[in-house]
Amino acid sequence: MIEPVIEQLSEREREVLERLAQMMSRDEIAADLHLSVNTVKTHLKSVYRKLAATRRGEAVRRARDLHIL
Repeated sequence: MIEPVIEQLSEREREVLERLAQMMSRDEIAADLHLSVNTVKTHLKSVYRKLAATRRGEAVRRARDLHIL
């Protein structure tokens, strides 16, 4: 059974997650969203925490399972 997300993703976190699912690098995500790489890293940490994931693939799978992606 998939446990629900404890805290909803922000709009920006969702945008970062969508690009993560497209296999974009942190640098590419930053450039695409006009953010600094450090800001992208912060959003990714938050996404991983909210999805109870530790890696990119795990976060993307969990987001798809929860119909976030």
